[in-house]
Amino acid sequence: MNKAISKDGTLIAYDKTGSGPALILVDGALCYRESGPSVPLAKQLADQFTGYTYDRRGRGDSSNVQPYSVEREIEDIEALINEAGGKAYVYGISSGAALALEAANAGLPIKKLALYEAPFIVDDSRKPISENYMIELRELLDADRRGASVKLFLRKAVGLPSPIVFLMPLMPAWSKLKSVAHTLPYDGTIVEKELKGEPFQPMRWDSVNIPTLVTGGGKSEKWIQNSGKALAEILPDARYISLKKQTHMVKPEVLAPVLKEFLLEKTVQEQPT
Repeated sequence: MNKAISKDGTLIAYDKTGSGPALILVDGALCYRESGPSVPLAKQLADQFTGYTYDRRGRGDSSNVQPYSVEREIEDIEALINEAGGKAYVYGISSGAALALEAANAGLPIKKLALYEAPFIVDDSRKPISENYMIELRELLDADRRGASVKLFLRKAVGLPSPIVFLMPLMPAWSKLKSVAHTLPYDGTIVEKELKGEPFQPMRWDSVNIPTLVTGGGKSEKWIQNSGKALAEILPDARYISLKKQTHMVKPEVLAPVLKEFLLEKTVQEQPT
């Protein structure tokens, strides 16, 4: 394990896997190195990339300097890019995709950006997230009801059926989910502007002029497929790819070849003279 120091002094724990160009992998809500999709994906990419998997602030072995802001999480990614030599590819999944997108929009030295199913709601194919969600979430955490806060997230934000949420405490991963429950408002803050069921503002991410791959599962719910396609349309240099038979829980062995092809292909700027 290594640690990078963010601008506010937060220690960001990370691991390096593989060899080749640096690729920083950004996890979504409730995920970190011991419980999430990034480590298995980094292993699939290890023959072509040096994968940087890390614990987002407040999770796992990373510290948690307060107060929280999205800008500080962007600075965490910047600290990892500095550790990687000053430039890197960046991949994010779910709310981690939304964070990676904000990092690119802030002008971080990202060579290419790959995103999997940022949880935006841009039309009426799903009801908007209630404005009371973040209030209720913080109230539960203030009362130290960590399990209840995770259930609220799974039910209202993820949209899992109530019977499945009821059974979640029986799952082996439940204790790990509860251990990072206090970071759920962080993810909510990152995505809350795009949860209203309204189309993206045309200039929302106009600074993201690097090549960008937006991906989603062919078996994922319609609302998240629609938002991915809409995102690819408004970004200056983006394409959308649907992965057959995949859902939000994308299999790393399916996603990895797509990422390799995109990240390794030469852009116009990279062509030899």
